[in-house]
Amino acid sequence: MTPCPCQVSPTPNSLSQAIAYSDCCQPYHKGLKKAETAERLMRTRYSAFVLIKPDYIVTTTLPAQQSLLDVAAIEDWATETDWAGLEIVEHTPKLGKRHAQVEFKAYFKSPEEITSGLEEKIQAHHELSTFVKVKSKANQDARWYFLDPTVAMTVSQKQPCICGSREKFKRCCGMYIEN
Repeated sequence: MTPCPCQVSPTPNSLSQAIAYSDCCQPYHKGLKKAETAERLMRTRYSAFVLIKPDYIVTTTLPAQQSLLDVAAIEDWATETDWAGLEIVEHTPKLGKRHAQVEFKAYFKSPEEITSGLEEKIQAHHELSTFVKVKSKANQDARWYFLDPTVAMTVSQKQPCICGSREKFKRCCGMYIEN
């Protein structure tokens, strides 16, 4: 059995029993399940990067930001990166009414020159990501989305929030992303 990418960790405090991709992230990638928590969404997004699934990365980003994403750049980064594992440092499941944060380290291998030749060194991309739970207008179904702080948007602090909460942007998602 090949473990799901989100279950691989180069750190000693990794999970004790690996879970197969088919039993872990694959149902989410196929749209059969939706992430129950921000941490679960984070794990499925990491696996999507490892398995080069840029469409999943886009569809799990806040809908107001999706058209602003550079899909080719996402795919290039995922392809060029030699992923080595994921460590969830901390999951804060409730920040206010609809937000959550996941602090994580995504490990990757980077070639490093040493005296005897070229050797790979494991490095970490350490990030604190914010997620927002959005209710669908059609059926009141709620789902988690990644709130991408790198997407350039023109949003005033007093306009309705980009997540559709009907709150002002500054009192909702604006607290977690710079404008």
